[in-house]
Amino acid sequence: MTEKNALIFGVSGQDGALLARFLSDKAYRVHGTSRDAQMTSFDNLDRVAVRDRVQFHSAVTTDFRSVLQILSRVAPDEVYLLAGQSSVGLSFEQPMETLESISVGTLNLLEAIRFLGLKTRLYNAGSGDCFGQLDHPADEHTAFRPRSPYAVAKASAHWAVANYREAYGLHACTGILFNHESPLRPTRFVTRKVVSAACRIAAGSGERLRLGNLDIERDWGWAPEYVQAMWLMLQRDRADDYVIASGRAHSLRQFVQFVFEALALDWQSHVDIDDALRRPTDIAHSVGSPVKAERELGWRANTDLRGVIAHMIAAEQGRPWPMGAD
Repeated sequence: MTEKNALIFGVSGQDGALLARFLSDKAYRVHGTSRDAQMTSFDNLDRVAVRDRVQFHSAVTTDFRSVLQILSRVAPDEVYLLAGQSSVGLSFEQPMETLESISVGTLNLLEAIRFLGLKTRLYNAGSGDCFGQLDHPADEHTAFRPRSPYAVAKASAHWAVANYREAYGLHACTGILFNHESPLRPTRFVTRKVVSAACRIAAGSGERLRLGNLDIERDWGWAPEYVQAMWLMLQRDRADDYVIASGRAHSLRQFVQFVFEALALDWQSHVDIDDALRRPTDIAHSVGSPVKAERELGWRANTDLRGVIAHMIAAEQGRPWPMGAD
């Protein structure tokens, strides 16, 4: 079988590094981009032991010429668009950067594939945040009601992909992924923030952990399983969009409790609530329905929240953690 070329925009992030590991294990030639490949550290790729199996390129999705050049040079069979500002909280402080990096970047890539006449299959990283406040598990037919600049940008990118698929016949799909975690998350993400602080407290740091709204409920999964779903989408003959989620919601309070319990600590003795950490608008309850993904892709989330936490704590303490799906 001919070796496939895969191009990952945003290879240095959590999902990019895990996907690079997944694809290289499947004997793909993996190419990855960053704004300046000569200056980027690519630490996440080192952490999953895949750096020497990736060919790096400088490219930025908001520059159309840059996108054209990299697509022409690599001629990828599959493109995974994971680049763009990825923090909901930061999007309130940088709304224009968030909108441009996600929605304009997606449009540039779609238009470049169409312009060049490539048969490339495109995966676009969507988000369960697009649904906004939910009173039932969201599926592919649930209306979008975004409540952050990040979600607004992701919703725009989602519909651009659908438009190019329908108007020009591009094999382009969006994975509407709900929260998925791993040790590769930066500490600005609350899950990594909680795990890192709890491990330091367990080691005797004496610090206090400051958090905002503990009542929010999220659908958390294990990131290495979610990148497998990305690949599965592009193996289908017909492109379509899929909700990728565990189907189970837990509050941030439960997440914190589970983390401290795993370290034999009482969370209430170490956590302070700080209203300054609340977002201007937030989603109280968010959970996805992965029924279609299981039926058509054969995919399901196998790692529960306690399992996710156990893997993250192991990594924080310098112990081995599974870099692929369990």
